Amino acid sequence: MDTKRSDRLGELLLEFISQLLAKEISDPRIRPVTLTKAEVSKDLKHARVYFSLLMGNEGKEEVLAGLKSATGFIRARIAGELKLRFVPTIDFVYDDTQSHVQRIEELLRQIKK
Repeated sequence: MDTKRSDRLGELLLEFISQLLAKEISDPRIRPVTLTKAEVSKDLKHARVYFSLLMGNEGKEEVLAGLKSATGFIRARIAGELKLRFVPTIDFVYDDTQSHVQRIEELLRQIKK
């Protein structure tokens, strides 16, 4: 079996949290969020969920504060819906991959000129 249990749980958490954000959490601070990746530790007790913003870097601190305030609700819903021995602690982290991609493309355009 190639897929690790932590990877499968990460995918499940990503899907479940995305649905929660879209349907059940009404905090206006976290509306423009896109979840990009979830990494779960090997012992399945800690999860790091990466997010990006449609509007770029602006407002990422406010969005992060909204996500952190919703963490308790999210963990409670995970405990109620998913049959897990332990509900992992969840840390939200801003995913700056898109800004790196834009910066590299800008540098390549400058070199091309």
